[in-house]
Amino acid sequence: MTDYKCQLYLISPLEVGGDFPVRLEEALTAGPVAAFQFRVKGIDQHKAAELAAPLQEICARHDVAFIVNDSISLAKRIGADGVHLGQEDGDPREARAILGRDAQIGVTCHNSRHLAMEAAEAGADYVAFGAFFPTSTKEVKHQAEIETVELWSQFTEVPCVAIGGITTQNAGEVIDAGADFIAVSSGVWNHADGPAAAVKAFNALLA
Repeated sequence: MTDYKCQLYLISPLEVGGDFPVRLEEALTAGPVAAFQFRVKGIDQHKAAELAAPLQEICARHDVAFIVNDSISLAKRIGADGVHLGQEDGDPREARAILGRDAQIGVTCHNSRHLAMEAAEAGADYVAFGAFFPTSTKEVKHQAEIETVELWSQFTEVPCVAIGGITTQNAGEVIDAGADFIAVSSGVWNHADGPAAAVKAFNALLA
């Protein structure tokens, strides 16, 4: 963790094999990162656990929280630092019972402060709003407004993550609105100058 008011939260691409561990190492060596979300789709849990192992080791070495997307059972299996739940992926209370009191539990809340309040009341450690900008990482079904972050950060203590199409060009908007974390995927992994340059550029904004 850093002393920055807003921190960087990395989300993996869907392909995390091949040279991705090397790229993750480069990114985490380049500057402070609060958390890394392991997000893979369409593979069985055994394969997912295999892919996660080297990435989890890299995150541990850099003191970066390793968060599993969607799957409470995978998070439990590999001893992850936490889980990020979509609205259809289970209840934070269930995740807490299975993963323990120290687990970091996040919940996707789209553009809804009502859903965010429900998640917070159920024990979520953070809520995520988005997508704020066009993104190629996933199909955007919910468009979030900057005002949602502003109001949330003014009136609640539970941290919020801004997600969706965030780049070094537009990150300032959600940072200024009071987001506690900015979640970035393609903005780092597809950066023209590589992931290390991207992390340095984002941290320059956050500082």
